[in-house]
Amino acid sequence: MSGTPPRNDRRTIFGWAMYDWANSAYTTTTVAVLFPALLVDEIVPEEGYRLFGLLVDGEQLGSLLIGFGALMVFAVSPVLGAIADFSASNKRFMRAFAIFGAIFATSMYFIGSGDVVPAIVLFLLAQAGFVGSIVFYDGFLPDITTPDTIDRVSSKGFAFGYLGGGLNFLLVLLLLLFHEEAGLAEIDAARIGMGFAGLWWLGFGIYAIGHLHETGVAQALPARYARRPKPLAYLAVGFRRTVATTRRLRGFRDLLRFVVAFILYNDGVQTVIAIAPFYAKETLDLETETLALGILMVQAIAVAGAFGFGRIAERVGTRPAILWSISLWSVVLAWGFFVPAGQAMPFFVLAGLIGLVLGGTQALSRSLYGSMIPEEASAEFYGFFAVFEKFSAILGPFIFFAVDRITGSSRGAVLSLVVFFVAGGLLLARVDVDAARASRLRWAFHGDEAEVD
Repeated sequence: MSGTPPRNDRRTIFGWAMYDWANSAYTTTTVAVLFPALLVDEIVPEEGYRLFGLLVDGEQLGSLLIGFGALMVFAVSPVLGAIADFSASNKRFMRAFAIFGAIFATSMYFIGSGDVVPAIVLFLLAQAGFVGSIVFYDGFLPDITTPDTIDRVSSKGFAFGYLGGGLNFLLVLLLLLFHEEAGLAEIDAARIGMGFAGLWWLGFGIYAIGHLHETGVAQALPARYARRPKPLAYLAVGFRRTVATTRRLRGFRDLLRFVVAFILYNDGVQTVIAIAPFYAKETLDLETETLALGILMVQAIAVAGAFGFGRIAERVGTRPAILWSISLWSVVLAWGFFVPAGQAMPFFVLAGLIGLVLGGTQALSRSLYGSMIPEEASAEFYGFFAVFEKFSAILGPFIFFAVDRITGSSRGAVLSLVVFFVAGGLLLARVDVDAARASRLRWAFHGDEAEVD
C-alpha cells in the first residue's frame, strides 16, 4: 500500500484490531485450554517427567514453560523494536514473527501422547513468534490514534481478540464435545484443534497485517557502520540505541514508576492467565469440557469488560480505571482459593470474574503506557514494554511453582498472588500521569543515539 493514512483511520484501526482476532485463537484455544489439558492428561506421564534432574508433573512443567517462554524474548525485544523504528520496518518485523509463530503453532498438531520434548520445543517456538509479533503490533498503537482515542482503540483490539479467540474456540469445542460422533479419539480432536488455531492465526494474521502501513521514516545508517554487512549494522544500531535509551530512562521518574507498578500487578494477571488451566485440571479436578466452557465464558464476558473499562477510563481517567480493575483482581484470587474441587458452577463464577476484569487491565495499561512514550520510537518502547510484560510473567509462575512445591497445595499459591496486585496498585496510585505524558516531548532520536532535552 502506498501512502500513510491519517490517524484514527477506520480501515487501519480495523486491520490493527483484527490481528488480535487472529492471534487470540492460539492464546485461547492452544495456550489456555488444549495444551495444558494435553500436558496434564496425555503428554507428561503419571509418574511425572524428569526435567534437568527435577521430577515435575504436568501443572508444574506448564508453569516452568510459561516462565522460560518469557525469558526467551527478554533481551531481544527492545533491540528489535529499535531496529524497526530506525529502518521503518515495523510491519515487516510483525509479519515475519507472526508467520514464524503461526507455523509452529500449527505444527503442534503433531504432538502425541508422551511427546514431552517435541511439546516443549514447539510451544516455546510458537510463543517466541507470538510475543515477537505483539511487540510490533503494540508499536502501531500510538501512531494510528490520538490521545483522545488511544484508550478506546486499545480496548477495541482486546475486544476483537476475545471475539476471535472465542469464536475459534467455540468451533474447536464443538469438535471436542462430539469427537466420538466424528470418529475421533479425544486426543486427536485436541490435536486438530491446536492445528486449526495455528491456521486461524496465520490466515487472519496475514489479512490483518495487509491493512497496516509503515508509519515511520527510514534513517540512513551512520558512517561508522558503512563497512559492515547491513544485517550486522542494523543489529549494532539496535543494541547501541537500546543501551542509550535505557540509560536515559532513569530521568523519567513517573514513567519508571508506572513501569514498576505494571510489572508488579501484571505479574499477578499473567500468572493467573497462565496457571488457571493447570489449576482447573490438577487442583480442581475438572473435566476438559468444563474447562473449555469456562474459557469460553471468559472470552464472552471479556468483550464487554474491555469495552466497559474503556468507557470508564473516558469518564474517570485511565489510571483510576486501572486501579478499579486491580482491586477486583484481589476478589478473583480470594474466590479462586475457596472454589471446591469437582464442582463446575463455582468455577464458572470464577471464569466470569476473570473475564470482567481481564480486558480492562490489559487494554488500559497498554494505552496508558502508549500515551507516555515518544511516538518516533514507539516500537522500541513497546519492545521495552514487552520486556516489562514478560519479566512480570517470569516471577509469578516460579513463585507459584515454589509455593506449590513447598506447601503441597496450589490453593495457597493462588492466594499468595494478591501481594502483586496490592503492591502494584499502591505504586500506580503515586504516578503523575500528566507529568509522564508531558515528559515524552523531551526525547530526541538521531541515528543510533537517544537524547533527552
